[in-house]
Amino acid sequence: MSELQIRNLRPEEISLAIDWAAAEGWNPGLSDAACFAVPDAQGFLVGEIGGEPVATVSCVNYDDRFAFLGFYIVRADLRGAGHGLRIWNAAIAHAGRRVIGLDGVVAQQDNYKKSGFQLAYANIRYGGIVAAPKPPAGVVALDTVPLGLVEADDATVFPAARSAFLRAWLETSGHVGRALMRDGKLAAWGVIRPCRSGCKIGPLVADDRAAADTIMQALLAGAGGGEIFLDVPAVNGEAIALAEGLGLKPVFETARMYTGPIPPLRIDRVFGVTSFELG
Repeated sequence: MSELQIRNLRPEEISLAIDWAAAEGWNPGLSDAACFAVPDAQGFLVGEIGGEPVATVSCVNYDDRFAFLGFYIVRADLRGAGHGLRIWNAAIAHAGRRVIGLDGVVAQQDNYKKSGFQLAYANIRYGGIVAAPKPPAGVVALDTVPLGLVEADDATVFPAARSAFLRAWLETSGHVGRALMRDGKLAAWGVIRPCRSGCKIGPLVADDRAAADTIMQALLAGAGGGEIFLDVPAVNGEAIALAEGLGLKPVFETARMYTGPIPPLRIDRVFGVTSFELG
């Protein structure tokens, strides 16, 4: 058998990793590939044997201090042959000295610990069918809020500045954002996007559960209800209560892990994670 050759996925090829993630049951968004390419076009890798892809991984460098790893997949018929470790090492090398975060499947926690990752908390995906509520009053379209306000608020819940990614996430066709202002300040905001199955809400950032619920209702009203998914930090009891209050049930869990210290974050304000693949 030929040796594994590792190369960068070109932006137009990132859909390969998206398709593989869909096959694994991760239910990516319909426009994720275009958005994920924005922060670090060199951060997606593919391992090939004889020109055929056998493994993927991403390690997106957000700035000179933080990176996020995802899409670590080896083709099922070629697992156990060392291909995963080789492409994993290439992804880690791409991050350099940056602290790396990931949302890994719980069963792989011990393997990630061997690479220097430590558990921070669990993220739980909640899913279910919801009816379309009446649009709440006082909510505005997110694209009417100055991007600088959104960026500043995002900085309270994410370890690195991600301006270009946020701009793409908010402006991509099919993505719908809503915001709630209180006394001239951004109290809550969120985005809903269509996925292979249903829709996902993320991020959903709010000062409190009431504000988060208002944005949730606005997003659901705009989407017309249906099947939705919300990824919440298990350490945020109010976020779990919000999900359960909608009748959503746990369907999947990840381990949020880091290789080192990150800036203090307001996880109590995270009612919906942006994505398990890019943080």
